[in-house]
Amino acid sequence: QVQLVESGGGWVQPGGSLTLSCVASGGSVGDYVIGWFRQAPGKEREAFGIACISSSDESTYYRDSDGRLTISRDKAKNTVYLQLNSLKPEDTAIYYCAARSGRPNLRQDLYDYWGQGTQVTVSS
Repeated sequence: QVQLVESGGGWVQPGGSLTLSCVASGGSVGDYVIGWFRQAPGKEREAFGIACISSSDESTYYRDSDGRLTISRDKAKNTVYLQLNSLKPEDTAIYYCAARSGRPNLRQDLYDYWGQGTQVTVSS
């Protein structure tokens, strides 16, 4: 089964940007829908992800992303990226990537394989 490892999180000031990475092993990111999800401090992981990308590179974004997100895939590096722009304090969360087979979908309960998450903190 595929294993996923996230990286790229950290501390950033409001208005800043980060690029998160999700590296796969034991499988190819090209064979799965890869989604990004987040869990804010003291809350459960959100029921719907913020972005996903299909095996054919079709991208789907959650309606509230306000154009601040870009998801992309590098099949040669077996990696999916999530670029976060114009970050706000309310974006502070643990960000997870996950994989599923089938059609793109942002429902987190439809994903089978999960990484351990990377922390993003937005504050001044």
